[in-house]
Amino acid sequence: MGPGPPAGPRGAAGPPLSAVARLSFAVGHFLNDLSAAMWFAYLLLYLHAVRAYSSRGAGALLLLGQAADGLCTPLVGCEAARMRARCARYGPRRAWHLAGTICVLLSFPFIFSPCLGCGERTPEWVALLYYAPFIVVFQFGWAATQVAHLSLIPVLATSDHEKVELTALRYAFTVVANIAVFGAAWLLLHLQAPARDVDVGDQLGAQDVPVFRNLALLVVGVGAAFSLLFHLGTREGRPRRAEEPDERSPLLAPTARPLLLWKHWLQEPAFYQVGVLYMSTRLIVNLSQTYVAMYLTYSLHLPKKFIATIPLVMYLSGFCSSFLMKPINKYMGRNLTYFAGLLVILAFAAWVALVDALGVAVYAAAVLLGAGSATILVTSLAMTADLIGPHTDSGAFVYGAMSFSDKVANGLAVMAVQSLHPCPSELCCAACVGFYRWVMAAVTGGVGAAAALALCSLFVWPIGLRTRDPGDRP
Repeated sequence: MGPGPPAGPRGAAGPPLSAVARLSFAVGHFLNDLSAAMWFAYLLLYLHAVRAYSSRGAGALLLLGQAADGLCTPLVGCEAARMRARCARYGPRRAWHLAGTICVLLSFPFIFSPCLGCGERTPEWVALLYYAPFIVVFQFGWAATQVAHLSLIPVLATSDHEKVELTALRYAFTVVANIAVFGAAWLLLHLQAPARDVDVGDQLGAQDVPVFRNLALLVVGVGAAFSLLFHLGTREGRPRRAEEPDERSPLLAPTARPLLLWKHWLQEPAFYQVGVLYMSTRLIVNLSQTYVAMYLTYSLHLPKKFIATIPLVMYLSGFCSSFLMKPINKYMGRNLTYFAGLLVILAFAAWVALVDALGVAVYAAAVLLGAGSATILVTSLAMTADLIGPHTDSGAFVYGAMSFSDKVANGLAVMAVQSLHPCPSELCCAACVGFYRWVMAAVTGGVGAAAALALCSLFVWPIGLRTRDPGDRP
């Protein structure tokens, strides 16, 4: 790698980051957060309810996106290391971030816009084939931006405290991004009828194409502005190490000599225990976010403004409950904290299964789902960090393997649900009322039961390495 700016007179640790540098880094993932919120919450709804494509076709496109994301994430991580010499002046991580940002900006608006050149008689497979390359390019760009942004943390920070601070700032802007997407969706739906001076009704349909198109354009417009701020205010430079790193931190740069190789993780039972728990957690969180809009629209027959307000309530509830995670984990421990969140999820599932029409109580149900989802997600991430422990040299493999499994599992689960759709035509029939209700109950209660079984294994066999010290391995 070429020469970078000197570490500074303080020695290896270097000077602390300025407030401007910290904020410019924090907004570097804002475009990804905006597009991810819209992808999970509205893709199936847009393709099925607005564009009137079949349930299987919509599911196939989402599966394609999840598979592409899962495959691109480790590939980008491997290729980024090879670009160090070619991108020494600009920085290989910033270069990958820029390339990923361009891919997202050029592809995302086309996903939520009508198929160009398609008419009423165009076969559905032609339209789906049209969307496929845009989805693949978007997921590649999303993965490149995510990997590059995360890998900058140990490069920019000079201490464990700064690493934690940068991670916290990054999550804060994730919260802002989700609130912005759902708030903008509500505003666009609210202003749609007065702007067009017609009665567009309370149910989603072809007339709502401009709403999703404009929302996608807002996402890329605002995201591009924040990405520009990131590149103007962030300088990659040369990786710097603290004089006395804390080995317990999962955010530290890898050590020179790997202690635990990827093949050794495959021999650890705890790797599979935590992996199943994390995958189950992601299935609950992502599938509930994916199908809640369908449940509100077809099962509860609520006005379309609820597809913005209910996800917003869920996210705000989860955000507020996340502040309680640290003291609860401290006094109850990881397993009991996860179990408490799982009980809240199962309470939501029972409520949905037993009550046909929730009415205004849907807001209370959204609070339960949001709080429970945040609890199990935060706790499962903490369990993954506990599994890695001091072996941060191979921590990227652990995170990558679990990320790959959860993305593929989510895509396959969506495809399975869409294949079970009861209506023969593209549009929903009366059978959709009960179908999406039981989908919500199954993805929360059914997958929650699987997560409970994985949690039971951790009560019996706590997280830890079962074999001899990895440093003694051949």
